[in-house]
Amino acid sequence: MKKLLSLLILSTAISFGGASGKAQAEELTLCWAAWDPANALVELSKDFTAESGIDMKFEFVPWPNFADRMLNELNSGGKLCDLIIGDSQWIGGGAENGHYIKLNDFFDAEGISMDDFAPATVYAYSTWPKGTPNYWALPAMGDANGWFYRKDWFSKPELQAEFKEKYGRDLAPPKTQLELKDIAEFFQEREMDGKKVYGAAIFTERGSEGITMGATGALYAWDFAYDDPPGSYQMEGVVNSDNAVEALEFYKELYQCCTPPGYTDSYMQESLDAFKSGQVAMAMNWFAFFPGLYKDPQVGGDKIGFFVNPGQKVEASTLGGQGISVVSYSEKQEQSLQYIKWFAQPEVQKKWWSLGGYSCHNAVLNDPGFADTAPFAADFLNAMGGVRDFWQEPVYAELLLAMQKRLHDYIVADQGTAKEALDKLIEDWTEVFQDEGKL
Repeated sequence: MKKLLSLLILSTAISFGGASGKAQAEELTLCWAAWDPANALVELSKDFTAESGIDMKFEFVPWPNFADRMLNELNSGGKLCDLIIGDSQWIGGGAENGHYIKLNDFFDAEGISMDDFAPATVYAYSTWPKGTPNYWALPAMGDANGWFYRKDWFSKPELQAEFKEKYGRDLAPPKTQLELKDIAEFFQEREMDGKKVYGAAIFTERGSEGITMGATGALYAWDFAYDDPPGSYQMEGVVNSDNAVEALEFYKELYQCCTPPGYTDSYMQESLDAFKSGQVAMAMNWFAFFPGLYKDPQVGGDKIGFFVNPGQKVEASTLGGQGISVVSYSEKQEQSLQYIKWFAQPEVQKKWWSLGGYSCHNAVLNDPGFADTAPFAADFLNAMGGVRDFWQEPVYAELLLAMQKRLHDYIVADQGTAKEALDKLIEDWTEVFQDEGKL
C-alpha cells in the first residue's frame, strides 16, 4: 500500500510538473523600452495570443534606464527576456557575445525574406558583421530623429509678414539647418499666447545618449562619417574634418541662441514637455512620439506640423529604431520564434503601423497610399531613406560615453573648441579600438 501510495504521489508530482512546465512554456516575456510604441505592441500582441494560445508578458523599462537594465540582464545570462527589442547599437554585442540567436536558418525555413523589409532597417537592425547576410534580429520598429513645430504660430499673418521682411522667404518648415536656426532665433523670447516662448528644444542630455543623438542630426547633415573607408577605423581627418567642425559649431550656436533657460541636460521627455507646455516653436524628437503628439488635445491636430531633419551638405537623419531578437538564454526559443514568424506577416505589420508602431515592412512602406495615412508618414519615409547610425561595435557603450562627454563639455559646458573636442574624441576612440585589437 505504501509502495502504491508512493507511486501515486510520484505520478501526481510528475503530472503536475509536466502541467507546470507546459503552462510556463505558454507564456513569453518581451523586453523593450517604456514608451508609446510599447503600448501599441501590447495591443497588437493580443492577436498573437488569440491565434497561438501563448500569453505575452512585457518588461518595459524607461529609456534613461533601458540600456543599463537590459545589457546587465544579457551580460549576466539572465532569463527574464525571451524576446528583446534592443537598440540598433546592440546588434554587434548581441551577436559576438552570444546574447542573440542567429536567425538565418529560421528565416530560410519559414520563408521570411529580408528583401521584404526596408534595406536601411535590415542593415541597421539585423546584420552583423554590418552589411553581411547574417541576421540576428527582425526589423521591428523603424525610427529616426525628426522635428515638429507649432503650425498655428507659423501661420499667423503678422508673423509671416515679419519673417518675410527679415529673411526674404516664407515662414515655413526649414529646408536646411541654417534655415532652422533662423526660425529658432525668430521665435526666441517672443511673446506668444501671452507668454514668453523659445526657439527650439534640442537634445543636450549627457548621461545616456541624448546629446550624441541630437548633435549627429547636425553632423550627418554636414556629411559626417565615423571612418573612411567604412570599416577601416581610420578616423583622422574624418571625425575631425572641416565639415564636422562646422556642424558641431552650428549645434552649439543653436543651443546657445535658441533653447529654453536651463536646458542643459535634456532628452526625449524634456523635449516633449517643452513642446506640450507651449514653451517652444520647434522641437526635435523621435518619430515614435509623433502619433501621440498629433493626438494631444493641447498642441496636436491643426496646431502641429512635422518635418524631416533638414539637410545642409547632404540630406540625412539620425537613426533610431530597433530589431526584435530571440534571447539565447531563453528556455522558450521555439515559442519566441513563433512570435517572430507571426510578427513578420504583412497583415500584422499593417496593423502595427495603424496602432502607432513604425513598420519596416515594404508591404506597408511601399503602399501607394502610405504617405497619406498620417501627417508625418511622408517625412518618415524621407528620413528612413537617409538614416545614419552610431558605431554598432560590441564596445559601442565605451564609444558612446566618450562622445557624450566630449560633446557635452564643448556644447553645454563651453570648454574648448569644436576641433579640440573632435580631436580628443578621436584619441578616446583610438584607445578603445586599440584595446580591441582593431587598430
